[in-house]
Amino acid sequence: MRSFLTAFGVGWGIFMLVVMTGAGNGLVNGITEGIKDFATNSAFIWTNLTTKPYNGFKQGRSWNFTNKDMDIIRREIPEIEVLAPKLQGWNVSQGENVIRGLKSGSFTVNGDVPEYNFIDPCDMVYGRFLNKLDMEQRRKVCIIGERVYEVMFDKDEDPVGKYLKVSGVWFQVVGVFKSRNPNINIGSNKKESIYVPFTTMQQVYNYGETVHFFGFTAKKGYSVEATSEKVMTLLKKNHYVAPDDDDAMGHINVEEQVKTMSYVFIGINLLIWIVGIGTLIAGAVGVSNIMLVIVRERTKEIGVQRAIGARPSIIVGQIISESVFLTTLAGFIGLALGTLVLHLVDIALEYAKASQPPDEGTFFAHPEIGLFLALTSLGILIITGIIAGLIPARKAIRIKPIEALRHE
Repeated sequence: MRSFLTAFGVGWGIFMLVVMTGAGNGLVNGITEGIKDFATNSAFIWTNLTTKPYNGFKQGRSWNFTNKDMDIIRREIPEIEVLAPKLQGWNVSQGENVIRGLKSGSFTVNGDVPEYNFIDPCDMVYGRFLNKLDMEQRRKVCIIGERVYEVMFDKDEDPVGKYLKVSGVWFQVVGVFKSRNPNINIGSNKKESIYVPFTTMQQVYNYGETVHFFGFTAKKGYSVEATSEKVMTLLKKNHYVAPDDDDAMGHINVEEQVKTMSYVFIGINLLIWIVGIGTLIAGAVGVSNIMLVIVRERTKEIGVQRAIGARPSIIVGQIISESVFLTTLAGFIGLALGTLVLHLVDIALEYAKASQPPDEGTFFAHPEIGLFLALTSLGILIITGIIAGLIPARKAIRIKPIEALRHE
């Protein structure tokens, strides 16, 4: 019973280590799967109210980027590889703003350029993405998210070539898109969004030359942070904003966000290993105590062995091998059960994903442990068994044969 309870402690320790590590990997897999194709060398900038007076302008001034800024950025900042202006139609995205026959819905309308697909790529379920001709000719075409398709069209209906009335203007649907990065939404929920050509939106909804925000990527070898600073400094200069007015512009550095996320994952894994190894150490202490009891109970047996010529190494080997066997067997059972639990959870997640409507993305997917972790765990178990047997073994070889034979 003592051996069983001690073995249970070791098995529980390795079981918890496997389950917690698998859960941590599931969290990492879920988040990275939802952002895996997003351009990590990208950044986004937008305007806010100014907070400082400058060059005759009062603080609290509202301002916007313009089309001229695009040409200036491309000319002055060669570090930028892809530049994608974007319009967010807040004033055309209110109420039931989309109509098709008897169907209607409330969806977000965005003005985009083809280059944006290099930053936040998507797959086309039907049709195609926006192209340069759409931009140049200011075509009244649009691509729609999955939720827009579900509401405005019948199941399995091909929407390409059909028309939607978006805030009073008819647009021809040329595609239905599905995001590859459901865990990232810049400005709006992509499934409930309608993308129209950037130039068309400026014209038909009277935005003039307004640009709400820029997305861009830095060329290989250039820092996104440094490139962002150059872009913001240039735009502040063009629009007479105080150079030290940091709150006049907002920005997101995706590269920095990804780095921060990786540090969080490292911290989670470190915490998991600390807790798991602490549990294993507690189990090893239990094994060591059991072995001390066993040595005390076998004192006379050890004395007989020593009296007939058994070397100390044989006594030590017997005790350590028994300790290693106990910890390894218990640990292997814990490892197997932990792996089984992770496998069952993975099956349950896949079943839930298949039987329910698609979500915005998942933050937990494929909880698993790799071969390296399994081998590392077994190695830790063997080392734990050896350490747990060392103290009892050293005590055993200190017993003098004559005293052991007299022991009652």
